[in-house]
Amino acid sequence: MVGPTPDILELLLPDAPPPVQDRARRITTFLRLLATDARSTSMVARGDEVVRASEELERETRARTAAAIVALLAHHLGAGLTADTFTWFGEPALRYQDAWDRLAGLRERLPRLAAGEVIGTFAFAEGHGRPSPSSLTSSVSDGKLTGTKLPVADGDAAGIAVVVANNGLYLVELDQDGVTRRDVPTLDPSRGHSRIEFAGAKAEALGDPGEGWALTQKILDRAAVLFAWEQVGGSEASLEMAKEYALGRYAFGRPIASYQAIKHKLANMYVKNTLAKSNCYYGAWALNTGAPELGLAAATARVSATQAYYFASKENIQTHGGMGFTWEFDCQLYYRRAKLLSVNIGSEGFWQDRLITAVEQSNAA
Repeated sequence: MVGPTPDILELLLPDAPPPVQDRARRITTFLRLLATDARSTSMVARGDEVVRASEELERETRARTAAAIVALLAHHLGAGLTADTFTWFGEPALRYQDAWDRLAGLRERLPRLAAGEVIGTFAFAEGHGRPSPSSLTSSVSDGKLTGTKLPVADGDAAGIAVVVANNGLYLVELDQDGVTRRDVPTLDPSRGHSRIEFAGAKAEALGDPGEGWALTQKILDRAAVLFAWEQVGGSEASLEMAKEYALGRYAFGRPIASYQAIKHKLANMYVKNTLAKSNCYYGAWALNTGAPELGLAAATARVSATQAYYFASKENIQTHGGMGFTWEFDCQLYYRRAKLLSVNIGSEGFWQDRLITAVEQSNAA
């Protein structure tokens, strides 16, 4: 299992007060202990401790330093294959972004979200195809939401949802009449997804009229950075698993790690992981500082992390050979998570298009 990444603190919190640095390192120590048995149920059970630790740190630091800590948490959650939703840790960072600060209805519920009293989710997709204002069918009229969202992460357990409709962004309480939920199967059953149908459910508008889609794009950029860190955590854990197996597995009297074919696999995994992690640092910096190139940085991190995680999880299975395809090893778990995360906020192609658009806009500026 890969260890923590304390260098992210040095990179992103260089001017933080000493107490903040000390608290960040205490959280890093806690994460190191947590990562030693990350795949066990104890990790899920101790999830509230991570939430409380991040909240405590958040109260002692400036708004922008929260994003660095959330990125660090995401990295370890990815390495540990936690079943907890990323929303638990994403909200503290998003809370201070300008786009979110004006969403009064959501801001009032953030303390309950951070305390774990209620689970929130983001309802964006409506099945196959790329969501767009013209393709979305969910709509709100006179404060009533009608439509279907599929798939919705943790839709079965969430109490509130931020719903993207074709005429805006809305906050919806899911425990009300007019909301029907049904579980849907996915390649990674450790993270539940649901189909949610709205039939006249009460909806509260978020943001100013007409800016719903623009806010959605900002949410996606911020989420992409954090999910990219989770993907890198998983890709590094896959490499570590492959390396450990290759060192311990003997064939013809020598470790298979000594054979050139295996060396090439591990080296290629390392190169992709390193490139993705570098791009994630870029994304974390842009998120932390509110840099205007956040869109470019987020798309870059997302594309490279998606490619790295899929490649590492696949090559991890190949390194294990025939045993890698069985339930005797955890290789499949990383492969399943890699495939799930590759489409959870848009496919790789979706983010490649966003990357191209961001580069064109940057060159035109």
